[in-house]
Amino acid sequence: MSSVQTELSALHRLQAIESSRLFQGAVISIIILSALTIGAKTYDVPPLFSHVLSILDNGITVFFLIEILFRFGVCPNKKRFLLDGWNLFDTLVVVGSLIPMNNAEAVLLGRLLRVFRVLRLVSVVPELRFLINSLLRAIPRMGYIALLMFIIFYIYAAMGSMFFAEIDEFLWGDVAVAMLTLFRVATFEDWTDVMYATQDVYPLSWIYYLTFIFLTAFVFLNMMIGAILEVMSEEQNARQAEAAHDERVRMSQQLDDVQSQLAELKELLRNKT
Repeated sequence: MSSVQTELSALHRLQAIESSRLFQGAVISIIILSALTIGAKTYDVPPLFSHVLSILDNGITVFFLIEILFRFGVCPNKKRFLLDGWNLFDTLVVVGSLIPMNNAEAVLLGRLLRVFRVLRLVSVVPELRFLINSLLRAIPRMGYIALLMFIIFYIYAAMGSMFFAEIDEFLWGDVAVAMLTLFRVATFEDWTDVMYATQDVYPLSWIYYLTFIFLTAFVFLNMMIGAILEVMSEEQNARQAEAAHDERVRMSQQLDDVQSQLAELKELLRNKT
C-alpha cells in the first residue's frame, strides 16, 4: 500500500511540475527560440553560424521530444491525451521533425514541420488555445454569413458587369472580374478611383458603391464579429462551469481522503484499546 501511495505522490509531483509556470515558461521560451532559429536560416549566414543553427535545431527537436514524452507519461489517462486535438497536433509535429532528411523532399517536409513547431505556442498558451477553439467553433455560423455575403457579391457583380463593362472592360468585363473589383472596393483599396470612373457616365453610380460598402464593410463584418463574440462568451461560460465542476470533484476527493484517514485512525485506536 505504501509503494502505491509513493507512486501516486511521485505522479502528483510530476503533474505539478508539468502544470507549473516555470515548466510552461521554459517550453514557451524554447518555442520562441525555435521560431528565431527558423527565421535565421532564411538569411545568408556564414557556414559556422549555419552549423551552430543546425546543432541548435537538433537540440530543440530533442527537447520537444522529451517534453512530449514527459507530458504523455504524467497524463493519468493516456487515451484521453491522444484524443485531445492539441496534444495530437503537438505529437505529430514533434514526431514529424524526427524524419531523416536524406533527400530533397524529406528536407522540404522537415522544414515545413519545423515551421509548424511555432504553432505549438498556441497549444501551450491557454489564452491562445481558447481563441483558436472559439474561432473554430464559430466557423459554422460564419459560413452562413459568408454564404449570404457571396450572394450579395454576386448580385452586385452581375449589376456592375451589365452597367459598367463598357466603361472599363478590365474591371467589369464579366461576373468573376467584377467580383474581384468589388472585393477591392470592400477592402477600400483605391475604391474611389473605380467610382469616379463610372460616375463620369452614370452620375448616380455612387449609390451602387455606398450601398455595397454599407452591406459588406459594416453589416456583414459586424455580423462576423458578433458570431465570434457569441461563441467566445459560450466558451468562457463552459470553461467556468468546467472549472467549478473540477473544483467540486477535487473537494469531494479531499473529503473522501479525510474520511478514509479518520476511519483508519479510528481502527488504530480501536485495536489499541
